Amino acid sequence: MTAEIKTVGFVGVGAMGEHMCRHVATKSGKRVIAYDTNPAPLARLSQHGVEMATSLSALAKDADLVLLSLPGGPEVEAVSEETLLPAARPDWIVADMSTTPVGTTRALGPRYVEKGAVFLDAPVARTQKAAIDGNLSIMIGGPEDTFAAVRDVMLCMGPEVTHCGESGCGQIAKILNNMVLFQTGNAIIEALTIARRNGMDGKLLLEIFTKGSADSFVARQQGLEAMIPEDFPEGRFPTRYALKDLSYALMLAEDGGVPAEGAELISKRLRKAIDMGLGENYWAIVIKAMEALADEHRDR
Repeated sequence: MTAEIKTVGFVGVGAMGEHMCRHVATKSGKRVIAYDTNPAPLARLSQHGVEMATSLSALAKDADLVLLSLPGGPEVEAVSEETLLPAARPDWIVADMSTTPVGTTRALGPRYVEKGAVFLDAPVARTQKAAIDGNLSIMIGGPEDTFAAVRDVMLCMGPEVTHCGESGCGQIAKILNNMVLFQTGNAIIEALTIARRNGMDGKLLLEIFTKGSADSFVARQQGLEAMIPEDFPEGRFPTRYALKDLSYALMLAEDGGVPAEGAELISKRLRKAIDMGLGENYWAIVIKAMEALADEHRDR
């Protein structure tokens, strides 16, 4: 269906995208060009053979496959409307690796198809460290033949590349993955706060969890590695991004007529953390919001 992919264009080389782009450049054997408004990651990527595009339009013209790693739906819509859709042509592929509302994905897709191009949703899961290590999980929605055409490029960024179904299904998988992540995080946060308020060491509690049925990636990654040492750096999947992703899950729940009280609860706590000025910190800092809520409850 598609012509051979010789040049890959990467749009957005931030906290995740820089490392994803590096892996494509060093493993795929293809020419890689990148565009970002921040020159610093582009300079670093040039050391790995990545070419700096003079403009987004130039990248769109040169690339056979365009990969987007942007903050969210509004940015994906903007680059599509302003540059990519006008440049779309037969046998051209755009794969959106951002986390984008399903409605946006399914609205943009047919407009690319009208020009003979394909718009895939290809969001990623796992952490920034996974992006650094080339260990991401990538969930793809769209035609099976286009999935087959891009699979080898995607495997450069991680070992798990899954075709999830028709357009939008990759985003559904990613959005619901994050919904479960945040709700599990909320359970860990509640358990930690309860334990501490009753005189038990939080680190010991989570270590016990890892030996029993409450063991989870969240207990180990967000709990022991972030909440216990209070390591909540800015620039590593911040709280405001978490709330954005959760809002997409709540949209899906509303569209499906499904009550999602658990998602609504952690959404309120994420908002509380943002109101406390913690919107740019790693999202596990929502434990600070839980502690504040506990203080408010105690003082009533």
